[in-house]
Amino acid sequence: MKKPTSAELIALKGTELALSELLALYAVRVRQTGVIREISESLADAGLTTLPDFSTCPTFARVRIVPVAAAPTRLPEEELAVPADPLPPGALPQRLLLGDLPSAVGGLKCVSRGAELSQATYLMRHEGYNQIPVVSNMTELHGVVTWKSIALMYENGWGETLENAMQQESLPVFDSREDLFSCLAMLVDHGYVLVRGQDGRISGIVTYQEIVRRFQNTARPFFLLGEIESLLRRWLGARLDTEAVLAVQATNRKPEHRTGKVEDLMFGDYVMLLDGTQQKKPALAQRADANWAALGRPSLDRDQFLHHLQRVQAIRNRIAHFDDDPLPRQDMRELTSFARQLRDCVR
Repeated sequence: MKKPTSAELIALKGTELALSELLALYAVRVRQTGVIREISESLADAGLTTLPDFSTCPTFARVRIVPVAAAPTRLPEEELAVPADPLPPGALPQRLLLGDLPSAVGGLKCVSRGAELSQATYLMRHEGYNQIPVVSNMTELHGVVTWKSIALMYENGWGETLENAMQQESLPVFDSREDLFSCLAMLVDHGYVLVRGQDGRISGIVTYQEIVRRFQNTARPFFLLGEIESLLRRWLGARLDTEAVLAVQATNRKPEHRTGKVEDLMFGDYVMLLDGTQQKKPALAQRADANWAALGRPSLDRDQFLHHLQRVQAIRNRIAHFDDDPLPRQDMRELTSFARQLRDCVR
């Protein structure tokens, strides 16, 4: 990541930015732990901070750059009653655009209309492509050569030319600002879609295989996290009474939101229910011992369980920020093993 100078940051004092714009100043997109620390330190060095706190606000929020002295040391009572959670409602992305996929804007190899068919097929074999566009100046699309269109050329006895080997009608071309899901039907039919950038040039290609890989990378953690939360609620709901849940809700809920139901807890509340070492809420720490005993798992190491529960909470927060990079293997193992542990607990 890069860092703007103190002078550059001071010049922004009093301005309001989208969170994504603030992160872009540091050439990052995701609020990971190290990133938050670096941004906080550089803002503090310039005597600045943000309202709301950039490290915990939703990803769609806007923040104001203000002097440190202007930030309130205490929140109003009504704000204290709002539960803090690393995955608040609306934190997940509302849309996924074609241009958000790296291959859609990463460029692609093409052939010109005057090329020989052998040039196209050699490039397809060499690069492992199933299709290759035929273009002029990367703006005018004449057609696409695919293995299927080549087979059709031979089947119909047409001459072996680039013109005869390419598909020229109903080509799947979409603007990079198009919603990904609106393109899926065409992508399934053709196996690919070509993407046209805002400058009118063909900027990339999205293939069916890439969507499958992306789904595996991003959806599997979501499903695992969903299973983990469901298992936690089943286990805690069957073992803990209403008073235990109300004790947690009383610390960060308005009276009308204190339901006593496990399903209304935030993920961080699960930690407060069971952590006997929490220092900020000593009353909950005392109750946590009784809550843990009520779960009826004396052979389960409490310290390790809480450590893994907090690790899952941190992973959940990272996924909420929709990091484009696949979840590291260690994090996937963490989610998988914790889900397996919980399945044993609810049997």
